[in-house]
Amino acid sequence: MKIPVLNIRQFHESSKLNEVYVNSFSHHMELNRKLIDTPHSHDFFLCVLFFEGRGVHEIDFKTYDIQPGSIFFLKPGQTHFWDFEAPPEGYIFFHSQSFYELNFLGHGLALFPFYCSLLNPPIATVTPEVLDSVGKKFKEAYSEYSGNSMLRKMKLLNLINGIYIELTRCYTSRTDLDKPLSSRYADILQRLEVLIEKHFREEKLPKFYADRLYITTKHLNRVVKTTLNKTTSELIAERVVLEAKRMMVHSPGNLADVAYALDFSDYAYFSKFFKDKTGSTPTAFQKTYL
Repeated sequence: MKIPVLNIRQFHESSKLNEVYVNSFSHHMELNRKLIDTPHSHDFFLCVLFFEGRGVHEIDFKTYDIQPGSIFFLKPGQTHFWDFEAPPEGYIFFHSQSFYELNFLGHGLALFPFYCSLLNPPIATVTPEVLDSVGKKFKEAYSEYSGNSMLRKMKLLNLINGIYIELTRCYTSRTDLDKPLSSRYADILQRLEVLIEKHFREEKLPKFYADRLYITTKHLNRVVKTTLNKTTSELIAERVVLEAKRMMVHSPGNLADVAYALDFSDYAYFSKFFKDKTGSTPTAFQKTYL
């Protein structure tokens, strides 16, 4: 099974506005079940809030619990699917990058912590008070989207921006403040992630990234260990493994092609690397998505 990459225009009722979509979650499921009942990814940014329902949400091959107060954030390219034990209810919206960033020229979506890094968890769980407050904003966005009032797009943009601001405050308030991150370390970590995203296919050794950051490998490892409790090698390997998993489920076929695309010398080396990092062979992993 090749996992589809969905576009906003594929969703029922998305014709109201080309680059944004808002719905109640139950209605969204009812209208688009054939699109979203199996693992898929998107080419847009997505935010969903749950008032009711229980189950699990798998995002990039990690599983998160769904419960009242759960809010999820997805970036383009992330693979996910839902598995509900109790009927869900809430609100969902998604939009293209240009819908937001062409209208808020002072900042991009990377300003928000849940979108700025793959290292940040794609979930927030809020208190009943916050759920009530932000839920009203979701409801107002749904009402605005469903109507035909003057300056509707502008109003939607402001509502979505307000939701992101409120959720950012909630998201960051739950950060461990016992060990505040120095601005210097935060800057190195941010630049490291950008470099890894650009070069992970062909460069898998920490020295390459340390050289690009004009610091020693020892210092880079110190930064990563202090901030993430990982080594630089582990951070690079995690990104390689994630890409391998995405390739194996999006374009199932010859696994040797995956090894080649990720610049491994041969399939045997790639298979050993993948099993060392995941505990599963590439073949066994791929079969779970066929």
